[in-house]
Amino acid sequence: MEKVRLSAVSRTQGNNESLKNGAVTPDRFELDFEEVPILVHAFRRMVRGLEWDVCEMAITTYICAKAHGKAFTAIPVFLVRGFHHNAILYNIKSGIHSPKDIEGRRVGVNRGYTVTTGVWARGILEEEFGVNLDKVTWVLSGDEHVAEYVPPANVVSMEQGKTLEEMLISGEIDAVIGVEVDHPDVAPLIPDPDATAYDALRTRGLYPINHTVVVKDELLEKYPGLAADLFGAFARAKQLYVEKLRTGGIEQPNAADRMYAKVMEITGADPLPYGIEPNRATIENLLDHAIHQSIITKRPSIESLFAKSTANLLA
Repeated sequence: MEKVRLSAVSRTQGNNESLKNGAVTPDRFELDFEEVPILVHAFRRMVRGLEWDVCEMAITTYICAKAHGKAFTAIPVFLVRGFHHNAILYNIKSGIHSPKDIEGRRVGVNRGYTVTTGVWARGILEEEFGVNLDKVTWVLSGDEHVAEYVPPANVVSMEQGKTLEEMLISGEIDAVIGVEVDHPDVAPLIPDPDATAYDALRTRGLYPINHTVVVKDELLEKYPGLAADLFGAFARAKQLYVEKLRTGGIEQPNAADRMYAKVMEITGADPLPYGIEPNRATIENLLDHAIHQSIITKRPSIESLFAKSTANLLA
């Protein structure tokens, strides 16, 4: 039987490389991958124009899009995970001495308020350092992928013609999330952020999900086996990668490879588990942040976020 061809976008990385180079394929479908150099542009195009059949997507963009009725549904494949303690920088001349001191200040956020790094970073500030997020003015450098989304009143846009980097260095904002700034007056707001992040993993299991995979609803309805077939293919590709991590088979590991290897060392487990159940606590935590930060107004069930046929799949 001839396979059904589907258009797809996913950035090449260790856990999907075998899928993208054809070493692993779905059983009944063929994925024609398009390369989008700036992946966040693909998120936006998928949300606003449903341009592909299958698309990698930041998970809070997805949660927000789903709340606004966008016609795609995720499968519980989590292509990217990471830690966000190191995403928060501050101006050392601002008078800030601890994360709690950003209350009453202006803090930049790269791109939109619903960006996944921003959501997780604000959650860390609240949960670990007691920051009242409502007492911070969040200054955005861009707009939202989900055009219908309306942010809370303490979220503003930066002035035209400026950058968050320039504003942080000049003192127009006191801190920033999700922007790299190389300047002697700029430092991580959380001291030793990487060690703190790994300690949060050890002590409370904090291991944020960044990206998932979404599929057009019309295709999920037309092909009842599609979601499970895609899940299986992504899972097989991931398992090949994890085995390389386990055996030291990656000749030139990048930052993500080293992070996943560290997570494996700490947890003794697969650093990229797929499926709802092994990720339930993390997704519940993210939904807590999404509700509290006004990313969504009504909390969905976890099961409603994922294709029904994948509810019990694990990898």
